[in-house]
Amino acid sequence: MPGRSTKRQKEQARKQHPQEKDAKKEERKKLKAERGPRQPGDVNPDIADVIPGPQPPLEY
Repeated sequence: MPGRSTKRQKEQARKQHPQEKDAKKEERKKLKAERGPRQPGDVNPDIADVIPGPQPPLEY
């Protein structure tokens, strides 16, 4: 049967994806724990380059 090998590959991929996702999640959790908390004067990296106020018009 020609379809069995592709079906098996799809099943393996479906199993592997959540495992990879969990591994990435654990890696991020470990890196976050190593960094430790930010100090009160530190800049939040998520909003470091955000400029408040009106934004310049988009250039096409």
